[in-house]
Amino acid sequence: MATLEIKDLHVDVRAGADTESKEILRGVDLTVRSGETHAIMGPNGSGKSTLAYAIAGHPKYEVTSGEVLLDGQDVLSLSVDERARAGLFLAMQYPVEVPGVSTSNFLRSAATAVRGEAPKLRHWVKEVKQAMSDLEIDPAFAERSVNEGFSGGEKKRQEVLQMSLLQPKFAVLDETDSGLDVDALRIVSDGVNRYRASGDVGVLLITHYTRILKHITPDVVHVFAGGRVVTSGGAELADELEEHGYVRFTDAAASAQ
Repeated sequence: MATLEIKDLHVDVRAGADTESKEILRGVDLTVRSGETHAIMGPNGSGKSTLAYAIAGHPKYEVTSGEVLLDGQDVLSLSVDERARAGLFLAMQYPVEVPGVSTSNFLRSAATAVRGEAPKLRHWVKEVKQAMSDLEIDPAFAERSVNEGFSGGEKKRQEVLQMSLLQPKFAVLDETDSGLDVDALRIVSDGVNRYRASGDVGVLLITHYTRILKHITPDVVHVFAGGRVVTSGGAELADELEEHGYVRFTDAAASAQ
C-alpha cells in the first residue's frame, strides 16, 4: 500500500520578484493512502491550490518547514521530474499550451520517462487509442500540439488522458471540474473513476463545489480555511458545505490567526 504523508507543511508564495513572500499554508497535516480519494474543499484563497503546487514542486511556492513523504521518501528533496517518476501527478486548474509538440509525442515521451523505457509502439498505439476513446477524444487530437487551441473541457480531458496512461501512485487534481459543462464533467469524472479502479492508487481532489462529488465519491472530505485543514469528515460533509457554506470555518480560522 502506497502512502502520501503531508506533515506540518508551511509554504510561502512570492507573487513577483520585487514583492515580499506571503505565508499561505500554515501547518497542513494530511495522509492519503492508496485506494482512497480525499476531497479538499474551501473558499478562494484558503490554500488549496498552493498545496497542489507545493507537492508538485512549482518554484513559485517555497516550503519553509514541514514534510511531504511518498512511501517514506522525502519528496521535497526531489526535482519536479523526479517527483513525477516517483509516482506523483498534478492535473492543473489551467493546463498550459505547448506549441510545436504533438500530443502523441508528448504522451510517449512522458510514458518513457515514468516507465524507464519506451513502450512498445504497437501496444502503445492501441493503449492510447483506447484511452482517448474512453474519454471521447477525437483521434485527430493526437497530432495536434499539446492543448494549443483546445477548449477548457478538452484541456481537462487531456489531463485525465495523461493520468490514465502514466498511472501515477497519487494524482492531485486541482479544480479539474472548473469550466466543464455537464457532459464534460461526466466524461472527466468517469476517467478519474477508471483510474481509481485500475490499481492501488490514491486521489487528492481539490474543488470548490460538490457537483463533481456526485460523480466521484470521496472517502474523506477536508475543509481548508486560513491555510490549514480545519475539519475533516465523510462524504456527508460536502453536502453540509453545499447547504451552509464555509462561513463558520472561515470565521473560526480568522479568529485563530
